[in-house]
Amino acid sequence: MAEAQVTVWEPSAEKIRDERIYREMGLTDEEYERAVQLLGRLPNYVETGLFSVLWSEHCSYKSSRLHLRRFPTEGPQVLQGPGENAGIVDIGDGLGVAFKMESHNHPSAVEPYQGAATGVGGILRDIFTMGARPVAFLDSLRFGDLADPRTRWLFAGVVSGIGGYGNCVGIPTVGGEVVFDPAYQHNPLVNAMCVGIVRKDRIVRGTASGVGNPVFVVGAKTGRDGIHGATFASAEDPNAKERSAVQVGDPFLGKLLMEATLELIQTGAVVGVQDMGAAGLTSSSAEMASRAGGGMELWLDRVPVRETGMTPYEIMLSESQERMLVVMERDKAELAFEILHRWGLDAAEIGRVTDDGMLRLWFHGEKVAEVPVRVLVDEAPLYDRPAAAPATLPGADAPAPTPLTDAQQAAQALRRVLDHPSVASKRWVWRQYDTTVRVSTVVGPGSDAAVLRLPETRRLLALTTDGNGRYVYLNPRRGGQIAVAEAARNIACSGGRPLAITDCLNFGNPEKPEVMHQFIEAVEGLADACRALGTPVVSGNVSFYNETGGQDIYPTPIVGMVGVIDELEQVVTSALPEDGLTLIHLGEPDFALDGSLYWQLGVGRPAGDAPRLDLEAERRLQMLLLALAKRRLLRAAHDISEGGLAVAIAEMCIAGGVGARLRWPEPVADAAGWLFSEAQSRALVAVADADVPQVLDAARAHGVPALVLGASGGEELVLADPAGTWLALPVAELREVYESAIPVRMDAPVVRERGSV
Repeated sequence: MAEAQVTVWEPSAEKIRDERIYREMGLTDEEYERAVQLLGRLPNYVETGLFSVLWSEHCSYKSSRLHLRRFPTEGPQVLQGPGENAGIVDIGDGLGVAFKMESHNHPSAVEPYQGAATGVGGILRDIFTMGARPVAFLDSLRFGDLADPRTRWLFAGVVSGIGGYGNCVGIPTVGGEVVFDPAYQHNPLVNAMCVGIVRKDRIVRGTASGVGNPVFVVGAKTGRDGIHGATFASAEDPNAKERSAVQVGDPFLGKLLMEATLELIQTGAVVGVQDMGAAGLTSSSAEMASRAGGGMELWLDRVPVRETGMTPYEIMLSESQERMLVVMERDKAELAFEILHRWGLDAAEIGRVTDDGMLRLWFHGEKVAEVPVRVLVDEAPLYDRPAAAPATLPGADAPAPTPLTDAQQAAQALRRVLDHPSVASKRWVWRQYDTTVRVSTVVGPGSDAAVLRLPETRRLLALTTDGNGRYVYLNPRRGGQIAVAEAARNIACSGGRPLAITDCLNFGNPEKPEVMHQFIEAVEGLADACRALGTPVVSGNVSFYNETGGQDIYPTPIVGMVGVIDELEQVVTSALPEDGLTLIHLGEPDFALDGSLYWQLGVGRPAGDAPRLDLEAERRLQMLLLALAKRRLLRAAHDISEGGLAVAIAEMCIAGGVGARLRWPEPVADAAGWLFSEAQSRALVAVADADVPQVLDAARAHGVPALVLGASGGEELVLADPAGTWLALPVAELREVYESAIPVRMDAPVVRERGSV
């Protein structure tokens, strides 16, 4: 390639090479030399910055891309798969649902409020850039031990940040999950999901096509916040990083930007839209040009800035929030300005689409960078990192679980499990969220899945997020399978048909062979379950380097799933609605305690293998649940997962304010297994007495074992076998334990003094 005429910004290209300044930007020696070879010369300071962010783990997926190809991404329901701002699936009646989940782990570990808030803002923009009207947020959070003051500060700040942004933009946060484990003590996980609705004929993509079409930057002015946020998210020990790498959000501006962008898209004059997320203007311009197979020319001195003296390097790498890059038809510029100014937004024409395949940057009339788009986007490093399985499964040498041989032990064990913050009520979290704004929420937080009404149709959406890092740590492949299976089971228990997933794959340092083994096996497990259950992967995110001081988090793939419910009468919740209902256990009974929270609480660490899972049995169970819901035979349903059967029935009783009596048909010498086994592919359903024969016949037809265990009624939860009663506890007492667990732990001076709650 001929030498480009560029202005060299200090330090010089030679100094960058000789003093290895590129290392400070996140490039390795090998990656820098690769950039030099592809470019045909030494990159200058601005160009080195472009390579450093676009070739970061966060943007290029250089350690994961090879393995993500194993995911099934196609199906008759898929309108848009991976590679765009969000995936979209067909839900009938001319509508599509756009959805995606992303992580903001590293920023949240440094500044929890802004880290979480900007995570919500970023995923919101990914949805409306597709032309979809956002209708819901969900989240999936991981923290350390709540006895630790810093954990309480992180937890309070993250929850406040999610609510602070979501509530202000007027989008309900309708579901999610929170898990507490010492494995996340130094590296909290903050995964945010957004869901939107779009007409199939109005989908917009992030493509910069049409030579000569103008390029606009829209929204907030560009500042110095978040510079090198992408490389920051690709490094170890986020707690040691500068707060300047954390972005600052403005939800009020985010709301204006959403409405203005959707109005602009409705004109039909928009060619492409891209959120300026990780790597800011660099990623948005290069990725839009790459998708179109063309190029882009930008005049950086035209970018509205809010700080004086900003350099081209800072303008290109800034991750200031609430900004979009928009390509319009060339004769529609005045229309764009009119709409955007009416919403009070800054808008500037900063460039044009070209056909020469170059990303060319100008500043005050001087060319400051010229790099082939292909080199930046398509030629990023691709690593097949070494992977090595441990000699034995991590939980194989754990001491045996504590047996339960009398009623007092059983009652105390149930109290202890219900009191664990991972199991206990998350009301403390979701009472800080607006869960019903826009009045489309039918089922909010607390049931198996959230359910929302859809405009212009009788159909409803079922939404959930699920994942269990403990299972994946014990058995990565099966743990990955369970993440998908449980999400789909939650949709089915709510009366829905699972459609597709998005994911957040949160792992430790990929340069460790053990971590890469976990990642590869978990991806295989996710793919196995997606194929078995017909739920392709349409979008997602990978977050590596969740490690501090050499200690990695549990491998934690999180699944966000969307399902469709045909009509309102088909919706099912987990709450027992009344006395006199028959309770039926669906699925193969299993007393094994592998991977259970009960066993972990007894020995202080994850124990055994991951819980049993049979994907074919899982598919049959979910088909049965959907068939029963369609026939209006379910009065309540709840999947049996963390905490086992005892927690499932306790939660059903607490939610409905109704007691229950379950009787296992055979004598049990040790109650631990039948109470707390977390074996998969099981659910507990409540049906009217008159409908029991139909339910049992349907179970036989679907090849699903069904066992009548008891009935709802009274004010106590009673669990027994033919030899006698194992425990009898008032529902009011169970509710007190369940509802108070997190508030009691959060009522600590450090939280009040910080003003977090």
